[in-house]
Amino acid sequence: MAHLERLGINPAPLLSQSGLSEADLASHKRISSMSQIEFLGRASRAAKDNWIGLTLAQDFDLREIGMLYYAAASSPCLGDALRRVERYVRVANEALAIQIDKASVCRLGLTYAGVPRHLDRHQIECLAFVLLRLCRQVVGQKLVPLRASFVHHRSGDVRAIRRQFGCDIEFGACADEIHFDAAILELPLVGDDPFLNELMVKMCENAISVRTSNISPFRTLVENTIAPLLPHAEARAKTVARRLGLSERTLARRLAEEDISFGEILDELRRDLAMRYLEEENLQASQIAWLLGFHQASSFSHACRRWTGKSPSEFRGRPLLSA
Repeated sequence: MAHLERLGINPAPLLSQSGLSEADLASHKRISSMSQIEFLGRASRAAKDNWIGLTLAQDFDLREIGMLYYAAASSPCLGDALRRVERYVRVANEALAIQIDKASVCRLGLTYAGVPRHLDRHQIECLAFVLLRLCRQVVGQKLVPLRASFVHHRSGDVRAIRRQFGCDIEFGACADEIHFDAAILELPLVGDDPFLNELMVKMCENAISVRTSNISPFRTLVENTIAPLLPHAEARAKTVARRLGLSERTLARRLAEEDISFGEILDELRRDLAMRYLEEENLQASQIAWLLGFHQASSFSHACRRWTGKSPSEFRGRPLLSA
């Protein structure tokens, strides 16, 4: 809100369209991640800032995160700090999960619970850079990841995010991750405070004990499994079932219990993504078709007419260049 106001943009209509109000934010009520995602999308368009998540992640005091920040920053080493973040992140955002995988490299993975991943790009980019900023701040060094990846697609100039992360960024990947050399886990923290850490851990434990857990609906789990498979033309029921550890028959039965089929989920997911990709002027019809898992641009064009009553070029309101 403050960022929009500095730009001379009234945030109130955007909040209302996202199911939020200024009163909700002023009273520090917890708000849904879907509302946050929707608001950031609208704010991005209003501000004409296609990297608004990255913009916002650079500008705020990390202490505003609250208990989670202090539980991490008062830890003895970065490995302990990240374990605090992994365990207590839902104190700050109940839909977000962070996993630490320690092998030859340290992999920090970000996932959503109960939120369709394909609807977001700004918030996940914001969260990933905030996590990187947190790591850098607590050790007092500008840590540089080995690489980072995001599930969503990005076209055009991506130098801004590469410059901030300091490494190559892969878009259209299978997971949202930041990779570091495993040695960073042993780095001591500049704010090591065992007394404060003990206090903050107790407070965080109390906080998560009273939170009701948001269990991801099965449909959302299926959607989030399908999305990264689309550009590889692997979004088939058999493949998704295998990734979920289910038989194809069990997958169909579980979806039928929610009164939907795999084909319907796939079609609606493609439609949602198509509406987003058509907003990106430099994406051509054949590129969008590939991103959605269609074998031919004509198949995408037929689907677009079915979804919107218009061809891709008509939907955009201008001629669409072919590849």
